[in-house]
Amino acid sequence: MRLQGKVALITGGARGIGRAISAAYVAEGAKVAIADRLAHEAAETAAALGPNAMAVTMDVTDLASIAAGVAAVEAAWGGVDILVNNAGIFNMASIDKITLEDYRRQYDVNVGGTIFAIQAVVPSMKRRGGGAIINFSSQAGRRGEPNIAIYCSSKAAVISLTQSFALEFAKDKIRVNAIAPGVVDTPMWDVVDAQFAKYENKALGQKKREVGEAVPLGRMGLPEDIAGPCVFLASDEARYVTAQTLNVDGGNWMS
Repeated sequence: MRLQGKVALITGGARGIGRAISAAYVAEGAKVAIADRLAHEAAETAAALGPNAMAVTMDVTDLASIAAGVAAVEAAWGGVDILVNNAGIFNMASIDKITLEDYRRQYDVNVGGTIFAIQAVVPSMKRRGGGAIINFSSQAGRRGEPNIAIYCSSKAAVISLTQSFALEFAKDKIRVNAIAPGVVDTPMWDVVDAQFAKYENKALGQKKREVGEAVPLGRMGLPEDIAGPCVFLASDEARYVTAQTLNVDGGNWMS
């Protein structure tokens, strides 16, 4: 029960990695707010996890939606001790196909969503004497990849934000860290696979199989592989860890 008595808010918590983290946090004793724009799926996930989970409808590109979601959690449970910025989107585009709309959308979700969710919860954390924030970058934030410039750069920005906010909030006993997953078998990767099929002229499922086989540990990650490190970073076991980005990728990237 490493998170006993803590209140966590997880963006993009309805499915995939977010759902696995939500389940792990409840199992460790936390009360968990599953924040997602997919209201029906968030409600289903919360119902499956029991009375220590609640669904919150939240669009991380909408400041009013973020504020309302955080206010709902504070009204129900008094505040927020842990924020997991898991919400994110992916889209491929070669330079000739990048659009202003796609650029803004990926940055609004992946970068802006991180910034403004943090902005919304920090006052609550300060009142409660500290907290833990876990942002989601990616192995794509560690390096460039062809036709994925916008996504890679947005995830690199998350690493930089993590470092800056960790220093800004250190005096308030708010730790800020990030996780950089590798290839993880979630519904999002089916979208990624379909886009690679288009850009690399591959059969559906081929890219997914190839990236799994290329991982040094021999397989794609599972959402549960990410949830464990996320529990650690939120717990007192990581009380002296801040400003770090932890690679959880089966050995794909070494730093």
